[in-house]
Amino acid sequence: MRILCTGGAGYVGSHCLRHFRDAGHSVVALDDLSEGNREAVDGVPLEVADIRDEVAVERILRAHRIEAVVHFAALVSVPGSLAAPEAYWSVNLGGTLALLNAMRAAGVMRIVASSTAAVYDHDAAMPLSEASPLAPATPYGTSKLAMEQAIRDYARAHGMAGTCLRYFNAAGADADGRHGEARLKESHVLPLLMLYALGRREAFRVFGTDWPTPDGSCVRDFVALPDLAAAHLLALEGAVAGEMAVYNLGTGRGTSVLELVAAAERMIGRSLDCAPAPRRPGDPPVLVADASLIKRRLGWAPQASDVEQIVSAAWAWHSRHPAGYGDRG
Repeated sequence: MRILCTGGAGYVGSHCLRHFRDAGHSVVALDDLSEGNREAVDGVPLEVADIRDEVAVERILRAHRIEAVVHFAALVSVPGSLAAPEAYWSVNLGGTLALLNAMRAAGVMRIVASSTAAVYDHDAAMPLSEASPLAPATPYGTSKLAMEQAIRDYARAHGMAGTCLRYFNAAGADADGRHGEARLKESHVLPLLMLYALGRREAFRVFGTDWPTPDGSCVRDFVALPDLAAAHLLALEGAVAGEMAVYNLGTGRGTSVLELVAAAERMIGRSLDCAPAPRRPGDPPVLVADASLIKRRLGWAPQASDVEQIVSAAWAWHSRHPAGYGDRG
């Protein structure tokens, strides 16, 4: 297939586009480089544009004769969404609507979109399945749920083939250590821990030490980049015209923040101090996936998402790239 990856210079998008290319597909990246890294596209053609620019997106789709879209472009910070919800609605929903309209105009009828576990009611019983109650606690989650509904409506009305993949905690780096997680404003736990271990941050903060969990820190379900990429390709191949499928991407295993720190200490070979900090608004105590549906329907199962593997890959990348990517576009 000829595939357009929106947000293709970002963390997950750049890994997936290389996976698609290595599987024999023709790939183009679209990114505005506000958070993405030009270097991360690794020689794949890059179109610099705003996902909300419907005219530009249609032009790109037509110019490259695109047959399918994998949609990663989004704002993804939970704290950022609480501070500036208008930006999240503009990009995460408005950008998706512009993309869907451009796809219809260009005759592109297949889309796989990255969604999030933030769409669920975090008070629901764990692990969360696709049938668990939906009640986003933040504008980030709400905007992603609205994105899902837009894709579902376009699939039903216009015959598009749609799939939304609800990530739990994407983590780690390429197995070859060439590409990893780097943002202008980092808020994710593993890169923050790696940057602290490298002396590039003054402290590593644990947001809440009194959660109702075994060690008092938050518990998350970490899934590695190679496993995410494999799921996206399966979703592309399995999409059905006129339907929108939804799948969780996780391992079903929870790892606490303090357990993650311990895994990093074993990898690095020294102790890492943690600074207790207040709980962050929008953070649930536990977030773990039931990903049996995608295994049953598409045959996906995580192969590289053991926490030790994830930490090892992250440490290898951050050690080689302590300042992240040098080229910000």
